Amino acid sequence: MAPGIFRRLYDWLLSWFWATEMDVTIVGLSSAGKTSLVRVLAGGEFTINSIPTVGFNMKKVTKGHVTLRCWDIGGQDRFIPMWKRYAPGSSAIVFVVDSANQGDLEPGVREEDKSSPPDPGSGIKKSKRALHDLMDAPRIEQIPLLVLGNKSDLPNHRSVDTLIEMLDLQAITGREVSCYGISAKEETNLDAVLKWLINKASKT
Repeated sequence: MAPGIFRRLYDWLLSWFWATEMDVTIVGLSSAGKTSLVRVLAGGEFTINSIPTVGFNMKKVTKGHVTLRCWDIGGQDRFIPMWKRYAPGSSAIVFVVDSANQGDLEPGVREEDKSSPPDPGSGIKKSKRALHDLMDAPRIEQIPLLVLGNKSDLPNHRSVDTLIEMLDLQAITGREVSCYGISAKEETNLDAVLKWLINKASKT
């Protein structure tokens, strides 16, 4: 029997007997890039004009013997309360932030130095409030949190260290917290995202 056939048989047996599924709740404010991220992770193409998620969408992402059921929850104000309903029972929570949004300024940055006009209410401060409100919700204690600063391909994006400080991630305790900079458009660092998620699947 050819080596290739042995390999396919091994992969089939692995997927049959050791297959793992996990639920991942993906949240963040509108236009952060959640839907584009899930689409690219699932093997689709990035599109600039993604239609905002209304309510929620679920897409499966399969890598090896692990299947991620990614629940993409809308980020408009009327859907943010839904986050607390979908997060319980998840193996991981992914919070996506538009790292290039200049709605809020870091200390020391002048208004005239901003590369684009502010988008009131959609900056990092609002993301911080929404994130910490979610983390304080019951029944999601100890669920690992992955914060993703999306749109790192843009020149005015915030660094990971800046996001950690502005989102006050150090104040979130009792669970694993990680923060990566990514670009769904350029597929930058998405391999690290998948590795992080698959690692959580092995612990469920």
